Amino acid sequence: MTEDPTGACGRCDRHHRQALAGLAPSHVFITTWSRQASEAENIRVNAAMVRHLLDALRPAGSVRHVALVTGLKHYLGPFEAYGQGVLPQTPFRETQPLLEVENFYYAQEDEVFAAAARDGFHWSVHRPHTVIGAAVGNAMNMGTTLAVYASLCKAGGRPFRFPGSAAQWNGLTDMTDARQLARHLLWTVETPAAADQAFNVVNGDVFRWRWMWERIAGWFDLEPAGFDGEMRPLAQQMADDGPAWARLAAEHGLVEPEIGRLISPWHTDADLGRPLEVVTDMSRSRRLGFAGYTASDDAFFDLFETLRAQRLIP
Repeated sequence: MTEDPTGACGRCDRHHRQALAGLAPSHVFITTWSRQASEAENIRVNAAMVRHLLDALRPAGSVRHVALVTGLKHYLGPFEAYGQGVLPQTPFRETQPLLEVENFYYAQEDEVFAAAARDGFHWSVHRPHTVIGAAVGNAMNMGTTLAVYASLCKAGGRPFRFPGSAAQWNGLTDMTDARQLARHLLWTVETPAAADQAFNVVNGDVFRWRWMWERIAGWFDLEPAGFDGEMRPLAQQMADDGPAWARLAAEHGLVEPEIGRLISPWHTDADLGRPLEVVTDMSRSRRLGFAGYTASDDAFFDLFETLRAQRLIP
């Protein structure tokens, strides 16, 4: 029998406590989730992950602040109903009501709120948009996905085609550099006035993908293909690219020949295929003094430089 990953059994509760025995953290940053086959399972598993972590830390009595990272599915809905139905108007604001749909982000928040009320620590919720950063094995990384796609297009003489929707190509959007998110997390736990609140966190600029696509193409010395309004998802474009990437990795001495460790086309397609404009408001953070800013094209370029320096792309 496979052990319940949520720790629903007493044996798993003991495993959590044993794993954390001797640790007495003052600050806890919850930045991960486990993707499941349905939203009901997402709720069950991811809420339990938060609950068991905080239960296991309770005996130490050391926790002063718990920061939970979620994202814009708070406003757009879970993957099963992503961008569907009646959505809040943009720019998204933290004061907008919850959607009338089951959402594992809401369940995770409820676990943090309940533990905070019980144990007396402060909390914060952070809602980034399309986080990019240098990571291998990350299941949701548009930046690395686009870097691999551009590298394959250049090596194979393929057109560098925007995979998404006309709404994303033409509309305004924003995104979050992982370093900007890290700065925001640190600022929140060091700023008493920011305690017990939820925050949107993005880079601070806005752009249109029709502009950004040319910027990315230019970095890779590619000529971007014109966008004719037809969606061409990366999941389809890159479906058979494993062997081509392995050959490219061998040719250039790259350290990761397994393309699945680098790309997440399903996630990139979800973000770039939205049928609506997606921008967020950061006024709550700005009013409290957070001044962090990152130009989004620079965020991409810094990431590409890092991937190249780490021999992850040619």
